[in-house]
Amino acid sequence: MTYPEPRYLGTDGEISATYRPAGGTPELVYRGGNTVHYLATGASTNGEFGLYLWTMRPEPSGPDPHFHRAISESFYVLSGVVRIYDGDRWIDTRPGDFVHVPQGGIHAFRNESGEPASMLLHFAPGAPREGYFEGLPGLAGATEEERAAFFLRHDTFWI
Repeated sequence: MTYPEPRYLGTDGEISATYRPAGGTPELVYRGGNTVHYLATGASTNGEFGLYLWTMRPEPSGPDPHFHRAISESFYVLSGVVRIYDGDRWIDTRPGDFVHVPQGGIHAFRNESGEPASMLLHFAPGAPREGYFEGLPGLAGATEEERAAFFLRHDTFWI
């Protein structure tokens, strides 16, 4: 494996880093209190990746088994116990545990611990997952056709 072709062709570097201090307001708060911080979106990383801080309340929550065709998804547990499905079994992951799911890999996650939990979600390449996260609450009143179109548009295929 080799390095990819350069995307920056300058000779002196540039001042282009972004800084996001801890403790900021989440971009998304779900009914029930789960939150999402958009640390780095596909738009802000020139499509390279998306990174999100996902914080879950003690009540059970999380998606059922699914896969993506165009994006990989990785999980890094920061606090609590997050159950992650690797396509074969549910694993109780703890702080410092990491799970990577390549394109096509069946996966799911849940907080069933009765305690708060948090993790980093990493998507590559940087698809517009914000639209997916923000659109989920509106699916409650959607027709089956609208739901199917939403999931197809957001590269989510349920098992």
